[in-house]
Amino acid sequence: MFLDYSTFSKVIDSAPLVSIDLVILNENNQALLGERLNKPAQGSWFVPGGRILKNESLAKAFERLTTEELGEVFTISEATLLGPFDHFYDENVFGDSISTHYVALAYILRLNKQLTDLPHNIQHGKYKWFDTESLLIDKKVHKHTKWYFEALQNTQG
Repeated sequence: MFLDYSTFSKVIDSAPLVSIDLVILNENNQALLGERLNKPAQGSWFVPGGRILKNESLAKAFERLTTEELGEVFTISEATLLGPFDHFYDENVFGDSISTHYVALAYILRLNKQLTDLPHNIQHGKYKWFDTESLLIDKKVHKHTKWYFEALQNTQG
């Protein structure tokens, strides 16, 4: 269920939002990032994802978000949980007057095919595949996105 502006503003001001972030890796171990159009993190390269809605199961949220963010449905059983992460922002989707706290559940989704229908100009203006070393030093890649790849390196190293 999507909330009206007034209600959603009160929720943002009063409670953390729970989201799913999608760490998408291709067959070359490159990560898909999108350049964010909306606050928070507007203008930064960020992993696809979004919030879980009230009365939406984790599995259904995963399917909805992969469809909306990747243009194709994937199931949560195809992914691996990287873990929960706290994201704190001084801004929110509506502006700078209220801070935002997300509890982001990061899932790794490894693809063995191309994504051919990435949605543009909704959440992300453009997309780019990054190798891990490049994204970790790129100043436009948001720190919260970098955390996922640092955690991934720590689990592999």
